[in-house]
Amino acid sequence: MSLIAIVGGGPSQYIPENFHEDISFWIGADGGAQVLMERGMRVDLAIGDFDSVTPDTLQKIREEAYETKVYSREKDETDLELAVQEAISKGADHILLYGVTGGRMDHTLANIQLLYPMIQQNLEGTIVDRQNEMEVKLPGIHTVEHSDDYPYVSFIPLSLKVKSLSLQGFKYQLEAEDLPIGSTLCLSNELEKGTGTYSFEEGIVLTIKSRDAAPHTPE
Repeated sequence: MSLIAIVGGGPSQYIPENFHEDISFWIGADGGAQVLMERGMRVDLAIGDFDSVTPDTLQKIREEAYETKVYSREKDETDLELAVQEAISKGADHILLYGVTGGRMDHTLANIQLLYPMIQQNLEGTIVDRQNEMEVKLPGIHTVEHSDDYPYVSFIPLSLKVKSLSLQGFKYQLEAEDLPIGSTLCLSNELEKGTGTYSFEEGIVLTIKSRDAAPHTPE
């Protein structure tokens, strides 16, 4: 499987301290290229209009990245969408997205919605930040594995209705329940053991594995 990671320039407090290790190709979208360089990681491709970095930083990106593609600010696609297109062209089977949440809510919501066209092309797409892992799923049977880092599991309808959602192996199980958009019925569930399954017949589901924020320690 070709696992490609894209790092955006989202607020640093949302970006995990550690990235997945088995990455075949690293893409820095706009300021995400700077994030990779600051962490001493390779940048296989830097892409975007780079309106969030200084000219000096862009020059450093050009020098350190294996390849840099600079676009005009007046374009139809976001920098992240351009990065996703590049990942697909590189043969990605699974795309991990970091640094794409937090800050402006319009950007966060648009980035989450980018998971939908990926799944339509039979690609796995996962957004990862310090408190969440998010995936969009289409009808079928899906498996969830327990994670100590993200112990809670929520299922949120992205379509007007999710038909016949069933949850098995969870603390709160469900049998063939229809969920309308806006339903909070399936928030904050937990796995009983190592794995669980969920299935549904129609609709689009946003699956979120999450954890509570670490308590703030006064300085």
